[in-house]
Amino acid sequence: MTAAALLAASLFSLPSQAAVSIRVGEPGFYGQIDIGGLPAPQLVYPQAVVVQPAVAVMPPLYLRVPPGHIKHWERYCGRYGACGRQVYFVRDEWYKQVYAPHYREYHHDNGRHEGWHGEHRDWHDH
Repeated sequence: MTAAALLAASLFSLPSQAAVSIRVGEPGFYGQIDIGGLPAPQLVYPQAVVVQPAVAVMPPLYLRVPPGHIKHWERYCGRYGACGRQVYFVRDEWYKQVYAPHYREYHHDNGRHEGWHGEHRDWHDH
């Protein structure tokens, strides 16, 4: 094989990787959501789940995670930085039908969160 043929073969054998960015409010998003001023979410379990004893008192996290992560939470809590925290898992239906539409309505700024004031836990009135 010539050097050019080897170079061409090596270029075509490189794995292709596509960067995927999924944001809060989109169907494929999993992670922490900020309830803010919304009504109480529909939960998977009525009690908070805690894998490790909490070192400090912190507010609970509301998370949307895949069903397999809920089932084996002790295995996945580290991915969400939630092993020592009280966690409430929100139901998919609530996320899709209530949270995501509300989030998209108030976050039409391409993810810059200009209308959101997390420290006040509410959205600006537009």
